[in-house]
Amino acid sequence: MSVITTISPITQEPILTRPELQASEIPSLLSRAQTAFSTFRYTHNLAQRQAIIRKFLDAVYAQRDALGEEITAQMGRPIRYSAKEVETMVKRGEYLLQISTEALADVPGVAEPGFKRFVRKESVGVVLVLFPWNYPYLTLVNTLVPAILAGNSVILKPSPQTPTIAEHLTTLLLQSGVPEGVIQYIHSADDAVLEKLIQSPEVKLVCFTGSKLGGIKVQKAAVERTIPVVLELGGNDPAYVRGDVDVQWAAEEIVDGAVFNSGQSCCAIERVYVHESIYEEFCEKVVGVVKGYVLGDPRKPETTIGPVVSVASANRIRAEVAQAVGKGAKNITPVGVFEEAEKLGEAFVKIEVLKDCTHEMDIMKNETFGPTIPIVRVSSDDEAIRLMNDSDLGLTASIWTKDVAKGAELVERVEAGTIFVNRCDYPSPDLAWTGWKESGRGVTLGRGGFDSFVKSRSWHLKDYPAGK
Repeated sequence: MSVITTISPITQEPILTRPELQASEIPSLLSRAQTAFSTFRYTHNLAQRQAIIRKFLDAVYAQRDALGEEITAQMGRPIRYSAKEVETMVKRGEYLLQISTEALADVPGVAEPGFKRFVRKESVGVVLVLFPWNYPYLTLVNTLVPAILAGNSVILKPSPQTPTIAEHLTTLLLQSGVPEGVIQYIHSADDAVLEKLIQSPEVKLVCFTGSKLGGIKVQKAAVERTIPVVLELGGNDPAYVRGDVDVQWAAEEIVDGAVFNSGQSCCAIERVYVHESIYEEFCEKVVGVVKGYVLGDPRKPETTIGPVVSVASANRIRAEVAQAVGKGAKNITPVGVFEEAEKLGEAFVKIEVLKDCTHEMDIMKNETFGPTIPIVRVSSDDEAIRLMNDSDLGLTASIWTKDVAKGAELVERVEAGTIFVNRCDYPSPDLAWTGWKESGRGVTLGRGGFDSFVKSRSWHLKDYPAGK
C-alpha cells in the first residue's frame, strides 16, 4: 500500500502518514457516493439539508482552536491567525446558507393562462472537490456547502500537506446528520489515479482550487467528458498606488496584502506599481513597516510570519529574488531583522523588498507565492494600467487612491475577476469569486456560486382541455 507523508514546514520532520487511494478502490468509492446521492436528494429536502449545514457550521466553530492548531502544524501559519481562518469559513458558510433558499428556488417562466412553466435547479450527482493547503478551510467551504445544500454527494481530496482537514469535516458532517456515503474523502498524490477518478462516469462535476499547472492537469483528465470543471487557479495580482494617498497608510496595507500567510495566497499582492511622485517615500515606508514583522516559529504567539510550505518553495522564492537582483532590482530588505530567524530552518524565508523591478524579471511574471514585495516606478495612470494587464493571470487587482471615483474608473480597465479600490486579498461571500484569463473558470461564492452544483430542468405544464 502506498503511503503519503506530510513533512512539517517548521521542523522538516515527518508528522503524518496517510494511505493513498489505489485505483482498485475507485469503483467501491464511487458506488457508495452514487448510491448515497440517489437517495439523499429525495429523502432530505432543502430545509433538512439547511438544518444539517447549520449544525455542521456550529460544530466547526466550536472546534476552531483545535482545528487552527493543526493548520499551524501542517502548513506553518502563525498560531495567532490560524483559528481565524476557521471562524471566517463559518461566517462564509453562514452567508451561503442564508442565501440558499433563493439561490436554489425555481425560476418562473412568463405567465400565460392555461400554462405553468418554470426552471427547476436539481442536484448534479457526485461532486469531486480537490482543494489546497494554503487556506484549506476557506477554499473548501466555497464548494462544500453549496454542493451539500444542492443535494449532491461529495468526495473530498485534500492536499497531502493538510490531510486532516477533509477528515475532520467529513466526521462533523456525518455527526450533523449527513447520511453515510454523501460525504467521503480520499488521499492521493498520484496523477494517474486522480485521472482515472475524474474520467469515471459517476463523477458529474469536478472543482479544483490550486495552481494553473494543476488546473490544466485536471482539465486534460476531463477532456473527453462533457462534465463541468470549475477551476480556481493562481493569480499574479497587481496593486497600483496613486500619488494622492497617505503614504504610511498605503505602505501598511500593501505589505499586509503581500506577505500575510507568508504571501501564500492566490489573491495576495504580487506586484506593486507606485506613482513616481511618492515612489521613494513609499519604498522607505514599506521598509519601515516590514521591520515590525516577526519571522519565527509559528507556534509562538509573537510570530507574524512563519515558514513557507516547503524547502522547495523556499528555494524557488530565493531564486526569483536573486534573479531579479541580477537583472537590476535593488534589494532594500531591512538588514538585521530576519537573519537570526532564518536559521530556524530552510523553509523560513524573510520578507524581501525589491525596488526598481521590471517585467523582464521572473518575480514580476510568475506567481511567486512567497513573502516578496517587488516595486515598480510608474509615471502615469495609463502606464500603471498597461503594466497591471501585462500578465496571463487575472484573479484580482487593486488601486489605492483618495479619489475613489477615479480609482473605480481606472480599475475597471484592469483585466481581473475581482477588482478593488483601497482594499485587497478579500473574497467577499456576497460577490462572485472568479478568475479571468488563465486564473480559472467558473464561479464560486455569491448567488452564482450555486449554479455549478445544479443542473437546470425546464418544466412545461398545460391544463387539460375542458370537456375532453
